[in-house]
Amino acid sequence: MIQVRRAEERYRGGEPEAGIESRHAFSFGPHFDPDNLRFGALIACNEERLAAGAGFDEHPHRDTEIVTWVVEGELTHRDSAGHETTVRPGDLQRLSSAGGVRHVERNDGAGPLCFVQMWLAPLEFGGEPAYEVVRGIADGTPYAVPQAGALLHLRRLADGERTAVPDAARAYVHVVRGAVRLGEERLAAGDAARITDGAGLELQGLAAAECLVWEMGAEPGYV
Repeated sequence: MIQVRRAEERYRGGEPEAGIESRHAFSFGPHFDPDNLRFGALIACNEERLAAGAGFDEHPHRDTEIVTWVVEGELTHRDSAGHETTVRPGDLQRLSSAGGVRHVERNDGAGPLCFVQMWLAPLEFGGEPAYEVVRGIADGTPYAVPQAGALLHLRRLADGERTAVPDAARAYVHVVRGAVRLGEERLAAGDAARITDGAGLELQGLAAAECLVWEMGAEPGYV
């Protein structure tokens, strides 16, 4: 089964007056939707746009795997475990908040910042926080998030190029840029597909496209 969610269906959030614009794919904050709480391990897929100088002040997380993909600009990250990094396009950042961590996310650059941030529920709660940045992750290289039982695949597709969607109990496709075809559906930037028990599916680039594809199991309680 394939369920397509369009970019315009996302919940609008953030603080536009403070230079923060957010688009939420799942129930988030005041935008509560009991029928859209999660898909597999994925509990958030947010498109964030920060103006120069804008950002999220120090705030807490716990028992969440947070994976961030920068689309444009530079993201400054600082956390209570002592990490301070600048994350750029092509870099993948993961913060395992585990038993609890606080962090700051800001646009300290001169231009706009756009990033996609995805939150996953862990298989077990607690533990020690962990942090990692993979610089210049290669196309097609899977990135494992074992704490959530999930794999992330980055795919960059030229016009007409095809790639297989993982055969999995749950797969989630988010189009970062460009456009792709999945079965009979055309997906543009910001669109997503939630795939249950898919087999033999392909993505075809319709223009230079970049996609984030989650491969997930069917753990008890996941919907």
